[in-house]
Amino acid sequence: MNHDSTVDFFKDIRISSFQKYQLAFKYIFDRVFALVLLIILLPVFLIISVCIYLDDGWPIFFIQLRVGLHGRPFKMLKFRTFKILQQDGSIHTYKGDPRITRVGRFLRETSLDELPQLINIILGHMSFIGPRPNLPEQYQQLNDIQKKRTLVKPGITGLAQINGRNTIPWEQRIIYDLTYIKNYSLLLDVYIIIRTIFVVIKREGVWEKK
Repeated sequence: MNHDSTVDFFKDIRISSFQKYQLAFKYIFDRVFALVLLIILLPVFLIISVCIYLDDGWPIFFIQLRVGLHGRPFKMLKFRTFKILQQDGSIHTYKGDPRITRVGRFLRETSLDELPQLINIILGHMSFIGPRPNLPEQYQQLNDIQKKRTLVKPGITGLAQINGRNTIPWEQRIIYDLTYIKNYSLLLDVYIIIRTIFVVIKREGVWEKK
């Protein structure tokens, strides 16, 4: 899809009344299910926290400002996977990246580093499924159509994550995000969840190309 056809396809994108009802149900379910999962997974949180501390000390969590629903900023949580004294501030990671700790590499490959985002879901910042949240500087570089990816809450997984994840170009990820919004339904969410399980098990698309 070239640039002109992309603009034409997404320029009138909006959330319909029926989609709003589905999203309202989804967001309630998100927060309840995230709370249940957080309680069940507390022992896993504790084990991971101890492993991170023994491997590279404090802090346990990585907190980063991201852009959420309707462009509102929030602090996103992840388990820390980078070494404390890493010098390169680049957000891009690749297989064998020396900035990543031994425990961090395992957490990234299994997607366990994303577990603290259950807290973001409970707080209403995120959803289980939706476009991955932008950094503020990334968001500022988007045009008006691309910024429509914030018409829904950002998610832990999404259409882009089951179609290549970190191995596909940034522009293609945005197209997947807009396609998700344009065609949103609860059935689409179910499909993405099922596909995500297989992607995580196979550890697909974890690393960007160097």
